[in-house]
Amino acid sequence: MPRSAAPPQVVAHRGASFENAEHTLGAYLKALDAGAEGLECDVRLTADGHLVCVHDRDLRRTAARKGLVSNANLEDLEALDFASWKNPWAELDDEAPDRDAKLDGVLTLRKLLEAVADYDRRVEVAIETKHPTRYGGLVERRVADMLHDFGWDQAGHGQPSPARVMSFSHTALQRMERLAPGVRLVQLLERPPYWPMLRRVVGADWVLGPGIELLTEHPRLAERIVGAGHDVHVWTVNTEPELRLCQELGVKAVITDRPAYILELLGR
Repeated sequence: MPRSAAPPQVVAHRGASFENAEHTLGAYLKALDAGAEGLECDVRLTADGHLVCVHDRDLRRTAARKGLVSNANLEDLEALDFASWKNPWAELDDEAPDRDAKLDGVLTLRKLLEAVADYDRRVEVAIETKHPTRYGGLVERRVADMLHDFGWDQAGHGQPSPARVMSFSHTALQRMERLAPGVRLVQLLERPPYWPMLRRVVGADWVLGPGIELLTEHPRLAERIVGAGHDVHVWTVNTEPELRLCQELGVKAVITDRPAYILELLGR
């Protein structure tokens, strides 16, 4: 496959999460300041029905607490520190900047979308719904409702919606397609045997999202996906060899923890 003529879109994975606590507003603002063209987030529903940007189902890794996100109310999560785990020795560093709770606390999807809507250039958002979840299809319904609130559930002004929805769950994406047919969908992929099955059921305009490890081990997979008429978005691309492989394979978007570094490699 020839090298793609257009450079891939650079999407910040959970924000600029290589150096900043993932899924915090601070991490996303750092990514925007670095020039990221898109932001990626995972979303889960709280017990009182709020969509929050949290990857894990439990709070142990990012908030040092026992318990599940789905069992907590938003107010409970707002009382927790979601940033200290990234640099646990910061309070001993006299030169460390003062912490800002507004930038380090739990981030709702609404606040993230507001930051994107208010930014001074077009930024796209890739929203991953996590499954399995105790709330099932309610997650997609709430995402669709929120995109409708922003007017992002359909194309506008000659451009596609700035939002796209991703999932490893094919059922979740089918549900999203019914709820918001104007939103692009990304079928995430982590094992090569899944592609022969998925190619028969994914929508003609769906994007395929393999992981970089899968693509490194099976580079012809991208050729087969593109040959079937689908764009390819790859996660999580953090090194120059990984980026160059994606360019050689014609990948349309790279999702990275290091947006500033990847943009520098691309000369942007």
